[in-house]
Amino acid sequence: MNKENDSLTNVANRFALIEYLQSVKNANLFLIDIDNFNNINNAYGFAIGDLALIEITRLLNMAKPYKAKIFRVNSDEFAVVCVDIMSSQKLSDIASSIISFFDQSEIDISDDIIVKVSVSIGISIGRGAEILNDARTAIKELREHKRGSFKIYDPTSIFIKKQQENIYWVHKIKEAFEDERLITYYQPIVNNETNKIEKYECLIRIVENGVLTPPIRFMEASKLTGTLSLVTKTVIEQSFKKFSDTDFGFSINITSTDLYLNFLEEYLLRSAKKHNICPSRVSLEILEDIDTLDTKEILTQLNSLRYHGFKISIDDFGSRSSNFSRLLEFSPDYLKIDGSFIKNILSDKKSLTIVEAIVLLCKKSNIKVVAEFVHSKDVQAKVKELGIEYSQGYYFGEPKEELL
Repeated sequence: MNKENDSLTNVANRFALIEYLQSVKNANLFLIDIDNFNNINNAYGFAIGDLALIEITRLLNMAKPYKAKIFRVNSDEFAVVCVDIMSSQKLSDIASSIISFFDQSEIDISDDIIVKVSVSIGISIGRGAEILNDARTAIKELREHKRGSFKIYDPTSIFIKKQQENIYWVHKIKEAFEDERLITYYQPIVNNETNKIEKYECLIRIVENGVLTPPIRFMEASKLTGTLSLVTKTVIEQSFKKFSDTDFGFSINITSTDLYLNFLEEYLLRSAKKHNICPSRVSLEILEDIDTLDTKEILTQLNSLRYHGFKISIDDFGSRSSNFSRLLEFSPDYLKIDGSFIKNILSDKKSLTIVEAIVLLCKKSNIKVVAEFVHSKDVQAKVKELGIEYSQGYYFGEPKEELL
C-alpha cells in the first residue's frame, strides 16, 4: 500500500500534500471542508459516511481544474492544488465553480439514501506547509459569518490580527502566572444603609514594569486559548488568602467557561478550608449570560455551590438581552446593574427608567442590588434615593492591591 495515498478514497493524503507544497515554487491551495459532515455520520453511521466521502472525492475530481491535484487532508477535508499563476479573480472563479457544482449535485449512496452537501473553501497562495494553515485560518474566518462560500487568506484582516493578539496574550498570561505577576486588586462595595465598606470585588491585573493591564485586554484571549481557569484559580487563591484575617465579604468573577470545566466547587471548598473562610462571605459573580442558566449541568453546579453557602450574583445585568423571566426562576442573591446605566442615570431618562424597573423587580423578588460605576456624590445620592442596597465605583475607591 502506498503510504502517501488515502486508503479510503485512493487519493493522495496529507503527507503527500506537505511534500508537494514544499517541492513547488508557488501553489494555489483550495482547502475544501464539507459543511456539517458529522450530520451524515450521526444520521446514517460511519459506514455510510465513508461511502459518502468516496462519492464526494469522485465529484471533486470532476469539479477541480484540469491540471490540479487533489489530496485528502483529514476526515472531511480535502485540498485542491494548482501551480499556475492565478489572479484573485481566477481563484474566486474556481472556488465559486466548485461550490456551485456541489450545490447542484446529489450524492447517491444507495437506493434509499441520497444526500446533498455544501462546502466551505479557504484559499491561500505561496509555498510550504504554512499555506495549509493559512487556508484553514481563512475557513475559520469565513465561518464566523457563513458557510457554503469561500475566503481568500488575508494576513492584514481584523480576524488575523485578533488571532495574533490572542497568541500574544496567552504567552503573556502564562509568563505572568509563572513570574507571579498575575495580581488581584480589590474595589470596595459600600452598604448604602450603613455607609460603610461591607465587601470587595476581586479583579485580576497583569503587572509588568509597574504598568497594569486590566482584564478587558486579555480575558477574551484567555477564554479562547484555554488559560481562563488559570486566571480564575489565581484570583481565588489570592483573594481567599487576603481576606482570611478580615471580616469583609468579597466577590469573584466567574464565567460559563469556568463552570463548563467543572472545577469550581472542589477548588472553592478546598480554598475556604485552607484559609478558614466561611463560604457565605463569598459571592460568585457570573456575567449576564442568562442563557447559561438553562444548562442542567451548570444549574446543578450553581445550586450545589449555594447549598454549601456561596452567594450567587448576576453581573452587568442589562448590558445584553436580559431575560427577566429566567432571572426570576433562578433568583440569585445579588444583581449588579450594568454600569453604563448608572453612570448616565442623571442625564438619560431611558437609563433611569431601566434602573427603576430592575430595582422594582429585585425588591419584589428579594434580590439585593449593587450599582456599579458610581463616580460622583450626585449619582450616589440618586442611587440611594432609588433604594439600591450597595454601591461600587471610583467615588468610593478604585481597585487597589491593598484593602482600604
